[in-house]
Amino acid sequence: MLKLRIRRILAATALGLAAAASFTTGVPTRAAAETTDVAAATATTGDIVETAVGAGTFKTLSAALEAAGLIEALKGRGPFTVFAPTDEAFAKLPAGTVEELLKPENREKLKAVLLYHVVPGKVVAADVLKLDGKEAKTLQGGKVKVRAAGGVMVDRAKVVKTDVMATNGVIHVIDTVLMPGMDRGRMD
Repeated sequence: MLKLRIRRILAATALGLAAAASFTTGVPTRAAAETTDVAAATATTGDIVETAVGAGTFKTLSAALEAAGLIEALKGRGPFTVFAPTDEAFAKLPAGTVEELLKPENREKLKAVLLYHVVPGKVVAADVLKLDGKEAKTLQGGKVKVRAAGGVMVDRAKVVKTDVMATNGVIHVIDTVLMPGMDRGRMD
């Protein structure tokens, strides 16, 4: 039931991206995964972590995953759907936020923030049907809301690239870091 709901949510995402003429897919090749272009990362044959690292635009996310102790979990069997904020998305946070979250004493808070970006199951854009305005439960336990009108949004983050494939799931690139509960005025 949850997997079907998530697939429908991401289907709405795909419809919104197609309508906005920003939906692109590519034929997987190993050479493309070695570039720093996010679009080229769709061609990887690695897991979620290897794909993010190979893209070159998720350095902050990669460092945060390591600090939170989530590398092995996201290298696991999965499947996972990850809404991955770029380095530019992390740079939009208030000054000192990333540094504060990366401190060892804030490991659980960092872990909660990162798991808020992960939905169980592999949900590609083409699977999403018509669930504009619905919510998907994250591994953190909170819910993200997906909206397709005027471009696809996950909470307040804009989806800028879909279907970056990995062996254990899929990444959808977002332009804003999601904060549990903050996007709708509550703390989860």
